[in-house]
Amino acid sequence: MTRVLVVDDSGFMRTVIGNALTEAGYEVETATNGSEAIEAVAAYDPDVVTMDVEMPKLGGIDAVERIMATNPTLILMLSVHTEEGTEATLDALERGAVDFLHKPDGADGRTVTDLRDDVVAKVDELADANVSSIALARASASAYATRSNQEAAAGRAVAGSGSDSQGGSGGGPRASPDRPAVGRRADTGTEIDDFPPVELEGEYAADPVVVLGASTGGPKIVERLFSRLPIGLDAKVLVVQHMPAGFTERFADRLDTRSEYDVREASDGESIHPGEAVIAPGDAHLEVRSNVNGRIRVRLDDGERLHGVRPAIDVTMQTAADRVTDPLCGVVLTGMGRDGADGIEAIHAAGGRTIAQDEATSPVFGIPCQAIQTGCVDDITPAPELVAAIVDAFDTDGETDD
Repeated sequence: MTRVLVVDDSGFMRTVIGNALTEAGYEVETATNGSEAIEAVAAYDPDVVTMDVEMPKLGGIDAVERIMATNPTLILMLSVHTEEGTEATLDALERGAVDFLHKPDGADGRTVTDLRDDVVAKVDELADANVSSIALARASASAYATRSNQEAAAGRAVAGSGSDSQGGSGGGPRASPDRPAVGRRADTGTEIDDFPPVELEGEYAADPVVVLGASTGGPKIVERLFSRLPIGLDAKVLVVQHMPAGFTERFADRLDTRSEYDVREASDGESIHPGEAVIAPGDAHLEVRSNVNGRIRVRLDDGERLHGVRPAIDVTMQTAADRVTDPLCGVVLTGMGRDGADGIEAIHAAGGRTIAQDEATSPVFGIPCQAIQTGCVDDITPAPELVAAIVDAFDTDGETDD
């Protein structure tokens, strides 16, 4: 039987969520704070953890980091939908949590019953996840801790000596096909974040367009992709990450700080220029309206959900396939369901390049698997190789259409 650990300082929430999961056939244990959660994960070895963000003694963010560094586990964050809660949730995703749900706060009509149903549905989804890919999440947590420690040490050194004694990272080799499919090399401590941005070599198509779609487990992979995407490619990037309204703006801000690209949440009617990226807002489809003189114009649509989601990957990819005349590449990452499969078919039919994340590094292999099953995916790629695959999609090898 699948085991779930429910972590929340509220007895009411532990009871509500625990009873819902028990009724759904899961074996449930509970913990009241992050410290108890760390001990319970070690003793109980749950398949999935639901983790509150704000708790006494030790909060959910720090608990995620410690759990992922010692006992990698699929963790679902539950947070209040506030500015602070949004930022904390994205921090937890960076440190290794695989997905999140926001608790009802009276602002959007969601109720405790909605949360019960959503938690059960999400745990059902995670229970089928590829646990081997948790190494990628562990790498995320370890890399975050390493960066924090290095920054703190550098600050202490500067304060003590007045000189810049910050140790630079030695960098790593450029991504290559023979690199392991998981997020780190076994027994070496080498993490995804140790690899430098992909360097451009040769000649590349002018004005490339990348459409990127992701769901469960996607945010940390998208962040690392943007940190390695070379600005010299001069791409226009459209991102559809399944995420509630209110979270996508903060997610875009985080990507902007981690990337050479100018990243922002998309607005209706705006133009996307080379070297810019937009994130579909959390409650609107992102459509491509035109492609003129190397620029993409987009439109937001709050119409019906597709595949039960809005924004939908298929909407952006299909409109891109219909209207983009510049070189085009579609990429689908980890997530549940089939959103993106029709979009990949459309981009392939339009002559674009198509890429899907591989099973070994996808926490949830539904979206990439459905796309692959269409027979229209050109490259099946582990997470550390995604940027190299995108760059290669626009490599002209000295050839042009002239």
